[in-house]
Amino acid sequence: MTAFSFACTGVRADGYAAGPTLVFRLRVTAADNARVHALALRCQIRIEPARRGYEPAEADGLAGLFGERSRWGSTLQPVQFAQVSVMVPSFTGEIETDLAVPCTYDMDIAATRYLAALDGGEVPLLMLFSGTAFTGAGGFQVEPVPWDREAAFRMPVVIWREMVEQHFPGCGWIRLPRDTMDALLAYRSRHALPSWEATLKALLDAVAADEPPVSDPFRALTATVGRTDP
Repeated sequence: MTAFSFACTGVRADGYAAGPTLVFRLRVTAADNARVHALALRCQIRIEPARRGYEPAEADGLAGLFGERSRWGSTLQPVQFAQVSVMVPSFTGEIETDLAVPCTYDMDIAATRYLAALDGGEVPLLMLFSGTAFTGAGGFQVEPVPWDREAAFRMPVVIWREMVEQHFPGCGWIRLPRDTMDALLAYRSRHALPSWEATLKALLDAVAADEPPVSDPFRALTATVGRTDP
């Protein structure tokens, strides 16, 4: 069976993709200069948060994921980042290819919350490989890519931020249930507000002016959205 090894040599933000996308550069090596007709490759990418240090501000931003810093010895577990596939073309011995990874800026996703909390440095990633190889110098053989194939890579945080800025310049992103979104749209229409930013600012100002302090700001905000205007 052909022995494969993998390495990640770099990453960049895809400036021409329709949505946020990172492109990892992979080097695939087949032992003994083996002939590979094609390689159907699957890659799972995990964040390994225990493999880097954190500034106090970063630790505060990660409290929602991992709890207080005193508990990180047991809570700092790997975070799923992506699972993608790529078809590697024919090669002999070694080849480099691109692995496109669609990303999200949804702050409900653990990987996004983790990345958004980092001020700089690198993100420790572990890439786990599997798949099917079509090999043979004088014929055609089908072989599995063993499940133990992996490669570590440290992605600069600045690359992720560059990707986000390409698609959400100077903005954040939140996901809301449809009924809440409908209520916000109705509120915006009633008050002829020009943008979603103006809509949320008006609601926050209304909460600050009319509502007593509460332990759940979102409950106060949604109450304001649904309140009948005089």
